[in-house]
Amino acid sequence: MAKRCGAVYLVGAGPGDPGLITVRGQELLQQADVVVYDHLVSPRLLKMCRPKAKFIYVGKEAGRHALPQASLNVLLIRSAKSGKTVVRLKGGDPFLFGRGGEEALALAKARIPYEVVPGVTSAIAVPAYAGIPVTHRVLSSSVAIVTGHEDPTKAGSAMRWGPLAAACDTLVFLMGVSTLPHIIAQLRRHGRKAATPCAVIEWGTRPRQRTITGTLSTITARTRAASIHPPAILVVGDVVSLRKRLNWFETRPLFGRRILVTRAADKAASLSDQLAALGADVEELPAIELAPVKPNGAFHEAVEAIPEADWVFFTSPEGIGWFSQMLRPLRKDLRWLKDCRIGAIGPKTAVAIEAQGLHVDFLPKRFSQEGMVNTFPSRLARGKRALIFSAQESRDVLEAGLRRRGMQVRRVPVYRTVLPRALASRMGELFRSPFDLVTVTSASCVDHLYEGLKAAGSGRLFAQLRFASIGPVTSNAVRALGGRIAVEASTSTIEGLVDAVKRWGAHR
Repeated sequence: MAKRCGAVYLVGAGPGDPGLITVRGQELLQQADVVVYDHLVSPRLLKMCRPKAKFIYVGKEAGRHALPQASLNVLLIRSAKSGKTVVRLKGGDPFLFGRGGEEALALAKARIPYEVVPGVTSAIAVPAYAGIPVTHRVLSSSVAIVTGHEDPTKAGSAMRWGPLAAACDTLVFLMGVSTLPHIIAQLRRHGRKAATPCAVIEWGTRPRQRTITGTLSTITARTRAASIHPPAILVVGDVVSLRKRLNWFETRPLFGRRILVTRAADKAASLSDQLAALGADVEELPAIELAPVKPNGAFHEAVEAIPEADWVFFTSPEGIGWFSQMLRPLRKDLRWLKDCRIGAIGPKTAVAIEAQGLHVDFLPKRFSQEGMVNTFPSRLARGKRALIFSAQESRDVLEAGLRRRGMQVRRVPVYRTVLPRALASRMGELFRSPFDLVTVTSASCVDHLYEGLKAAGSGRLFAQLRFASIGPVTSNAVRALGGRIAVEASTSTIEGLVDAVKRWGAHR
């Protein structure tokens, strides 16, 4: 029986900001067996893909191509013929100076099913992120998008500089940094005034974005002085003057700040996305993974004691999930807690508990074990029995504090934190450039990050980092290892941490 032929999807990834991927593009990434991606594609887009997807890098940089175009076409065809769903993920829009037309022709010739998914083009998005609308009712009624780097194999230039210089109010040149002096000279030679406003925008739509403005007479020197490198675009026209009033992206409170998020991989996005929305250049390095505790009789004994317990406490959102999972082999579920009152260390833990259909009876004003001990009513403690379900590495502050108040307490681990295998191997790659802040959300994150740096031979770097901590307990763990706290959340939640980092950024 003949193998079913797959299909190739030529998907525009947008100009760099991963949030600019289209809904259709995101759907296809989640279905792809193979993703063939370009140099300027955001790594965060690849995280949308299925865990088993195969990634093939075919990026083209100045003077260096990972794979010749002809070989790339063959790769797409062979992958589809093997029955794979292939996403060819291209920067910007596939049909705008992206060689998508060449790839589509090759697929059509080979009779491979394909679909073109347009992307947000950098020709419009990058000026917009720099505060420059390419058209404006008063200043510009027309726009031309021009390549700044023609195919070197062509017999001669197809650029008609005379009509181009005079016909459109706004000109946008893509891939034109290396040829900038030539472009400027041609525009001036063919009638554009020397005082025409210009802008060169590097790494547009990303936190690394830099914008240099000037005129046709000054922009070349200013770009050279600023050491602008590809990827960058040139915008020529009176609309550039609007940037002074419309510069929205580069004025965000964390714009350009490089921040490391060390939360577990499945939890990182809730922090990363909020920091990125404030303009930060976010990198993720999970310093913690969760794993089941090693089998022992302690949990079984604790479960059997639940009907006699007055209170059950959970000290993390993950605790309720692991507790529920560990009940299954015992042929029990959360109904076993029906006669207990339940305490949660903070709002996220309370939400996780209530999502299971349970009611939270106690939530401290300060979201820590100290806060639980200090605000738990003494009248509810004396002579009562309690179970605490927590991480194996959890501190015993709550356990000891409730005992002092006359409670009979037993702490039972339901999961443990472990060092991710890839932690040390990624240290060298990530720490080549300095971070403005390293966020830490638990003492375990701090300890694991320190161990990872030591394993990578960079233990001394820990003392040079500036940490943003979720609260006092985590801050103490940083200081105990010789680290510096630059930011501490006043409320020990992710929202509190984001708010503290935002204030830090605005102040600086």
